[in-house]
Parts: sequence; C-alpha cells; structure tokens
Amino acid sequence: MNKTIAGYHLLMILSAVDYRVSGKEDMVIRNYLAEEFPFNVNLDKQMEVISNLKRDDWERHYYKAMDDFYDDATPEERKKLISFALQLAKADDVITHEENHYLNLLFEHWEGL
Repeated sequence: MNKTIAGYHLLMILSAVDYRVSGKEDMVIRNYLAEEFPFNVNLDKQMEVISNLKRDDWERHYYKAMDDFYDDATPEERKKLISFALQLAKADDVITHEENHYLNLLFEHWEGL
C-alpha cells in the first residue's frame, strides 16, 4: 500500500473498532482524503478490502498499514496522521477501550521504529 492508502486503512479500521461510525468520524476521514487526494479518487476497491476483513484480522492489517505508512512518510506526515487519528477517536466525544487500544498501537509501534 502506498502512504495515503495505508493512512486511509488505518483511519477506517480505527473508526470501525467500536462498531459505530458517527457522522463526525466520517468527516475526519473525508478531511484526510481531501488533504491527501487533491483530486477525486475511487476508493471502492480499498473499501472492499477493509470490509472483507474479519474482526480477528483487523489488528494484523492495522500493523501492515502502519508499516506501509511509516516506510513512505516523513516524521511530519506521521505526526499529521496521528493528529487525524486522535481527531477521529475524539469525534463522538467518547474514546472507547478499543479505540484507545488502536491509538496506543500506533504510538507504540511508531515510537519503536
């Protein structure tokens, strides 16, 4: 995955881990896409990949997306994605245990690289 697609996968999984996607969370993802894709992009194939993941596969896929993003991103781009992830988790005014777990994976994994 390229950096932008990997970021999309990270945010989509983070939005899904609590089984609720609010309109505010959707707006955070749309803002990410607007910044990363200055032109209209068809993400149907990416959505299909994410939708076909079983819950047991989410964390493994999240790690892969973290690695793919990290490999192509500058430190500033990583900070920007973390900012989007935090906005996403806070969007509905509740950070669930699951969201916290995935945010921690992001912080801990990238800190160790």
